Amino acid sequence: MKKVMVCGCGVQGSTICRKLDLEPNIEEIICADYDLAAAQAVCSMMKKGKPVRVDASDLEQIKEAGKGCELLIDVMPLDYGSNVLKAAMELGCCYQDLAACENLPECMDVDPYERWLAGIRYMYEEYGKVFAKNDTTAIIGTGSAPGVMCVMARKCVNELDECDTINMMVYEGVEAKRFLPFWWSTDVALADMQEDAYAYEDGKVIRTRPFSRKIYRSWPEYDMHPVMLCEHAHDEPVYVAFNAEKYFKGCKNAYFKYGGVGIEFSEPLYRSGLLSWKKEEINGQTIVPHELVLKHVPLAPKDPDEIKEIIDEGLIADGGAFVIEAYGKKDGKDVMVELHLNAPGLVESYEKAKMTGEMYLTGQGAFLYTKLFVNDMIGQKGLISSDMLDDEQIEQYIKWAEELDITYTMEIKEGVLPADLK
Repeated sequence: MKKVMVCGCGVQGSTICRKLDLEPNIEEIICADYDLAAAQAVCSMMKKGKPVRVDASDLEQIKEAGKGCELLIDVMPLDYGSNVLKAAMELGCCYQDLAACENLPECMDVDPYERWLAGIRYMYEEYGKVFAKNDTTAIIGTGSAPGVMCVMARKCVNELDECDTINMMVYEGVEAKRFLPFWWSTDVALADMQEDAYAYEDGKVIRTRPFSRKIYRSWPEYDMHPVMLCEHAHDEPVYVAFNAEKYFKGCKNAYFKYGGVGIEFSEPLYRSGLLSWKKEEINGQTIVPHELVLKHVPLAPKDPDEIKEIIDEGLIADGGAFVIEAYGKKDGKDVMVELHLNAPGLVESYEKAKMTGEMYLTGQGAFLYTKLFVNDMIGQKGLISSDMLDDEQIEQYIKWAEELDITYTMEIKEGVLPADLK
């Protein structure tokens, strides 16, 4: 029987806690949060949960709460991730993160513009040595994107003999009558919206401007009407860059494109300077535009009663698309593998699990990595990203996902070359 700690009981953390509660080989789930009420709220829906107040800025508090745990799962804001990661290393247990830590102490002398990329490299190379020495494993980037996206990208690439380009796309189409531009952390969402994006192009990692390089796609999810997607700061192209040869068959280009309600809300804010972190003087008052906007954007719902209330008020749309295009060679021919992920929307997710669609895909997607851990199916030692599962683990992940009605359709199209991505 295993003991696990989930650090962060927000939208996604609460989902993972509730799913872990159903695992037969789990004895106890430590539900840790700075807000004890949040931890208590999720534990009220569980049998094996134990609420604990933890200040994630204090490494010793994390270690104290995590004593005896085989796995620490970090669902905290990025600024606190390195503390949870270090706690796992010092406790000698495994670690899972839905994102990837930033501002590692060891990388603070690096140019801020390059710091996150340097941090990923440092985690792979240096933190990985510590986990390997402890005979444990850390996995980063295990939500929906990255996470589910990485598994499905590998599934696509496995259909190719060699890969040239991977295009990963998410279109958010859920819109309530209530003002709710984001269905996940508004803090993370708005931070991503103002950051230069990453792309892997011609064998190199480059930075691109937010909302740039717009592309249009016509998909059956939207009755073949064109939808717009653009550059957005995300992890996946960086993972592909680091792992192109071993896991992506020599891929030279990788892109993440994003579209939908959140983009439509955020682009005008970005262009008007309202997502800037720079202090401004207005009528004798010092403000930070980003903080002002964040203060006025509602939090994503996580309480089942609130979710039901939003649904009952009415929805404008309950859709979305999650698509991967992998271009390369198969049997000497140019081909494109196109994969469409199918997952429950808002209404169906609530009916199934009293969750939003975002909670369902991201939380359940993350949980499936946890399920690999708690069922002793992770044999790798060290630190890996979510794209570095072996083929057996990928197939098991996909099988479990199908049991949660997270499925896919895939088509291989001959004679198709990558275009309209830059």
